[in-house]
Amino acid sequence: MSTLLDRIGLLYTGDPEREEIEDAAIVVEDGRVVWTGTAGADPGADERVDVGGRCVIPGFVDSHAHLVFAGDRTAEFTARMSGEPYTAGGIRTTVAATRAAGDALLAERTAALVTEMLAQGTTTVEIKSGYGLTVEDERRSLEIARRFTRETTYLGAHVVPPDAPSADDYVRMVTGEMLEACAPYARWVDVFCERGAFDADQTREILLAGTKAGLLPRIHANQLGNGPGAQIAAEMGAASADHCTHLTDEDVSALSSAGVVATLLPGAEFSTRSPYPDARRLLDAGVTVALATDCNPGSSFTSSMPFCLALAVREMRMTPLEAVRAATYGGAMALRRDDVGTLRVGARADLVILDAPSYVHLAYRPGVPLAAQVWKEGHRLV
Repeated sequence: MSTLLDRIGLLYTGDPEREEIEDAAIVVEDGRVVWTGTAGADPGADERVDVGGRCVIPGFVDSHAHLVFAGDRTAEFTARMSGEPYTAGGIRTTVAATRAAGDALLAERTAALVTEMLAQGTTTVEIKSGYGLTVEDERRSLEIARRFTRETTYLGAHVVPPDAPSADDYVRMVTGEMLEACAPYARWVDVFCERGAFDADQTREILLAGTKAGLLPRIHANQLGNGPGAQIAAEMGAASADHCTHLTDEDVSALSSAGVVATLLPGAEFSTRSPYPDARRLLDAGVTVALATDCNPGSSFTSSMPFCLALAVREMRMTPLEAVRAATYGGAMALRRDDVGTLRVGARADLVILDAPSYVHLAYRPGVPLAAQVWKEGHRLV
């Protein structure tokens, strides 16, 4: 069965060769895009959907999220809003709650967040472990995450848990028995390279062990201050360096030269009252930028890509076009995917029909639910 989406006011394809088409149409069949072009020039289809002049964009690709957890950290949020600084120490609170939760509860919470994301236009999401920090809790976190996405990330190196004998002992476990248990359920390996978490040598050791186990590297880099994370991402050929709030000129140059995507997470800056990363500086240096929610219970408890897109335009000097590109095509590049984040011919038919004539309204009307319809693999789900 083929479907023609007709009378599209503006089609944002995410394809660099023809990024925008006005007065457009698109044909999908067998879950894929088979034609895009001007309305009236289509090859025909088995059924027709009248979009009524609305804007159509690719489904959002959220390439950084922590969705498998239990508990909540409202007390920590309230303290931050009262002036206490963010230090990432609250991660251990979530670890305790997650370890105590059963699989059914964790799966239910994850499903609820994925559903929230879908309703707002996110059709591809990456999900990390990192709130278990034991061999079995990390394994089951990834097994649960795998039920919802193929983009699962082993983040045993989130922080050193308080019950670890020492940081060195914990790194040995992360690169040994924990990695062995988790690798079958993960595509990626990640490290929180930051003061108070893992240093440069530990980060290299963990990423190298992960790559030897067949996982692809990505990294939490330069969130809380200047550090080695961005340079390590470039050195190790990571797909993305995430956060990138505090970068030197050398860091920016290294990311650009190595082709590492800079994944920016403005929800974290919003929630922690921290400085926003300078997206303009990265874009002007030729770095591919992605936007993601960083959805987690502590530092960015939002599932809304439109909210993060609006923050990027307002606070990070991105144009609306750059922001929607980063939330779709950029996220796909951060996951090394060429089948999502775009509506070029051959791509997966994941798309959002906005209740607006242009994607500019995602930033122009912040907080307004504009996802009128969400389609995944050619089927309407919302």
